[in-house]
Amino acid sequence: MALLQQWRDMAYSETANKGDLQRLWSSYFQTEKSIYQELLKAPKKAVKGTVKELAEKFDVDIMTMVGFLDGINDSLKKANPIEEMEEDTKVSLGFDIELLYKNMVGAGADWLYELEEWNDILDEERRKELYKEQKLSTTIVKEDRIYPNDPCPCGSGKKYKKCCGKNK
Repeated sequence: MALLQQWRDMAYSETANKGDLQRLWSSYFQTEKSIYQELLKAPKKAVKGTVKELAEKFDVDIMTMVGFLDGINDSLKKANPIEEMEEDTKVSLGFDIELLYKNMVGAGADWLYELEEWNDILDEERRKELYKEQKLSTTIVKEDRIYPNDPCPCGSGKKYKKCCGKNK
């Protein structure tokens, strides 16, 4: 079984004790934060290696590294083959800085997008812009409904039902 499936079975288990899952995620989020702090110290340097090598580099177990790779994959310049990933699969952590920031905002991970390390990478103004862009990208805007007795939007001056809404 591929590592990603093992991670998902463990992290999203329907049968696991809720306390165990809370502890797993609490520990994972702390570890994730420390990995990002390391990566953001040299954001232009793409860290590369096998899954096992990266786990050793960041002093985490294989499953935690798999969870991390799953989480960062959408922010990478070139996605890793996470679905078929094994311990000896070569992966890269070359991320797009702005995309990573926006994805952290989208995930609601304030413990990540508020890291001090961002201050040296993106100025406050740019972070605010990216935050706003991300929030607006998930906002649904409904068009105003046109009712039969409303003026026709074509500008004819007629009621909608007597003009463009006639055949509908």
